[in-house]
Amino acid sequence: MSLFKARDWWSTILGDKEEFDQGCLCLANVDNSGNGQDKIIVGSFMGYLRIFSPHPAKTGDGAQAEDLLLEVDLRDPVLQVEVGKFVSGTEMLHLAVLHSRKLCVYSVSGTLGNVEHGNQYQMKLMYEHNLQRTACNMTYGSFGGIKGRDLICIQSMDGMLMVFEQESYAFGRFLPGFLLPGPLAYSSRTDSFITVSSCRQVESYKYQVLAFATDADKRQETEQQKLGSGKRLVVDWTLNIGEQALDICIVSFNQSASSVFVLGERNFFCLKDNGQIRFMKKLDWSPSCFLPYCSVSEGTINTLIANHNNMLHIYQDVTLKWATQLPHIPVAVRVGCLHDLKGVIVTLSDDGHLQCSYLGTDPSLFQAPNVESRELNYDELDVEMKELQKIIKDVNKSQGVWPMTEREDDLNVSVVVSPNFDSVSQATDVEVGTDLVPSVTVKVTLQNRVILQKAKLSVYVQPPLELTYDQFTFEFMTPDLTRTVSFSVYLKRSYTPSELEGNAVVSYSRPTDRNPDGIPRVIQCKFRLPLKLICLPGQPSKTASHKITIDTNKSPVSLLSLFPGFASQSDDDQVNVMGFHFLGGARVTLLASKTSQRYRIQSEQFEDLWLITNELILRLQEYFEKQGVKDFACFFSGSMPLQEYFELIDHHFELRINGEKLEELLSERAVQFRAIQRRLLARFKDKTPAPLQHLDTLLDGTYKQVIALADAVEENQGNLFQSFTRLKSATHLVILLIGLWQKLSADQVAILEAAFLPLQEDTQELGWEETVDAAISHLLKTCLSKSSKEQALNLNSQLNIPKDTSQLKKHITLLCDRLAKGGRLCLSTDAAAPQTMVMPGGCTTIPESDLEERSVEQDSTELFTNHRHLTAETPRPEVSPLQGVSE
Repeated sequence: MSLFKARDWWSTILGDKEEFDQGCLCLANVDNSGNGQDKIIVGSFMGYLRIFSPHPAKTGDGAQAEDLLLEVDLRDPVLQVEVGKFVSGTEMLHLAVLHSRKLCVYSVSGTLGNVEHGNQYQMKLMYEHNLQRTACNMTYGSFGGIKGRDLICIQSMDGMLMVFEQESYAFGRFLPGFLLPGPLAYSSRTDSFITVSSCRQVESYKYQVLAFATDADKRQETEQQKLGSGKRLVVDWTLNIGEQALDICIVSFNQSASSVFVLGERNFFCLKDNGQIRFMKKLDWSPSCFLPYCSVSEGTINTLIANHNNMLHIYQDVTLKWATQLPHIPVAVRVGCLHDLKGVIVTLSDDGHLQCSYLGTDPSLFQAPNVESRELNYDELDVEMKELQKIIKDVNKSQGVWPMTEREDDLNVSVVVSPNFDSVSQATDVEVGTDLVPSVTVKVTLQNRVILQKAKLSVYVQPPLELTYDQFTFEFMTPDLTRTVSFSVYLKRSYTPSELEGNAVVSYSRPTDRNPDGIPRVIQCKFRLPLKLICLPGQPSKTASHKITIDTNKSPVSLLSLFPGFASQSDDDQVNVMGFHFLGGARVTLLASKTSQRYRIQSEQFEDLWLITNELILRLQEYFEKQGVKDFACFFSGSMPLQEYFELIDHHFELRINGEKLEELLSERAVQFRAIQRRLLARFKDKTPAPLQHLDTLLDGTYKQVIALADAVEENQGNLFQSFTRLKSATHLVILLIGLWQKLSADQVAILEAAFLPLQEDTQELGWEETVDAAISHLLKTCLSKSSKEQALNLNSQLNIPKDTSQLKKHITLLCDRLAKGGRLCLSTDAAAPQTMVMPGGCTTIPESDLEERSVEQDSTELFTNHRHLTAETPRPEVSPLQGVSE
């Protein structure tokens, strides 16, 4: 039993597929019984009028036959029902029923039954008014301050207020500036009618002003002649609430002054008699109906507000006092006295769910038994806690978080790359300049050992490489199944990818006894694409702007044996020189020295050196492994090519800044375009058209600028993506050279890759520069720091695009300097301790000022020279690109 759930006292369902609205519910002593008990009067759009007097035997009982006092088919839709003193000559209560074209007033009476069938109720028509206009709603009260009777005011759909003095029609007045009808209420304190117009403002009209204004029949004459018999209808006061109103209630309790309550679509207003706001409450949900019902403390009013979330909220002014859940969405809510039970909440939904409920819970007769108190032995508790902690620790050590698996894998994934090109290339929509772009087939084989669910294979390759298919789904319903899929890979755009490595990732769920849905797991298998997929044999070049030299500890190997697919017949006499021509247009030359154990790679673009250099090292390692040589090693003793690397960083950052400026400019032009559209629309809607004043020309020019800027943004995004790919290639090359230069282990190289290559995609929100700068700064302040002062420095938790790349370039230079002076890359807890440098001189600390930064740059000038020729071999004779090979 929930405390915040309305307690059902009595409920019923009205009719079959009938519809109801907020005016269809009323509570009053309509039969003028002596006990003063309220009756529930409900009218429906189907024309049925029902009167209920609930008498449940116990809480929660449904409706009994004797609860329905009267049910009448009026044959016309019932818009609203009200009870008041509507018949002249008596102060008895009568029932007023509003139809779309008729107002009927009835007398409801009951006679005592002489038999077991009980009392009998009947309804007698006292009078009716046929309306000339379609009615919307009505209100009643002692208009003009009369005593002992109530007058009725009906609002029509076209904005006319029709006043009826009981059996006779009094007058009708049109509301000024009317468009659509709104809620209507009468304030007896100020003798005025209050409504909400289509202008979304609350308006008040004095009854005396309505009575003495020009009659509605003379409306046409009034518009033609401003001065005529009678006065113009003038509003007493207005208040703009900025939204449509659902309902208006005017209440005046003993402890509080008269107040006007307005329920809007998103706000709840309380106004004074003169239209000033007493308070307002912003609602976090969409309301459906409301009712101010009492004043508990002086100066405050309690209000029921129902919403479309099946909730009923009770507010004391703007303070939420209670919230209860209802089984339906009410469109009308009332509070009355039923069967000697005061404060019953009666709600009606639009589909006829009528419920009487109350708040709180039924009293509970259960009493908790007394618990035997005993003194706690804290020593025994400490011993037991230590034993439990030891058991938990042992379990975690032996089993881990996930359940232990058997030695054999649940799923075996193998990838085979075809050594030959496809007979028919699968490349489509390529943007490469060559006539024919080759493709190669990749086969992925999956073999399961147990039953697996939701197995999904995803394949990834580095752009601009493209896959014909990249997603596959499998169902392994039985063990030991083998599934094989194949797809093709080709080069889509005219630039070089940063890697030739692909990755096949399989995600699946393994069901267990405790978890039938399965435990999610992931397995991956990497594969390497052939170099010939993106590269063709080319003519060696004698000149190049960028060169690097790789030293080895073994005799040079013939390039024909290392790259058998790239040798041409004309190269038989020069086996130590080989040219590579990438499909994107770049050319790279590889030279092997006959007299020394060196290899040189040269090209016109710095980033194009990466793939050939990496391929050379991998093939050398594979060659010597086949020969049984285990101590083969590569070295790099030249100067680090930081200047060329920094130029690529600057170019990438410049494209990012340019993209940001273009997007800001595009946003400004889009705002200007919409403003011109609004101005033109206002001109076209004007009843008296004004000249356009060249707004159409300005609109056309702005449209062309928006299209041009959108094309420029799209072109810049393409250039930025291509620049990021080249930057990744250069970054891979720099990491490789640093690893060969300092003889770093595989774990240390992995740390460098994590710091320099943290992103797979580059965006304006999170870019490569700020991410790498934060990662390198972390390394400099942790494992590469010397003093504890540096370790205490905290990094900024928010990554923003920097103003320039000077700070990033300084940190990269400082990283290389500290590695050169014996720094060690490590992510373990030992990194928090100051590093012991191997080489003399120690490692400089992170500069705390610009002067210290300049001194670091001066110290590292000799180590990192910024010239185009990157060979740093020394007193050895210089090897000419195509001449030194014949020494």
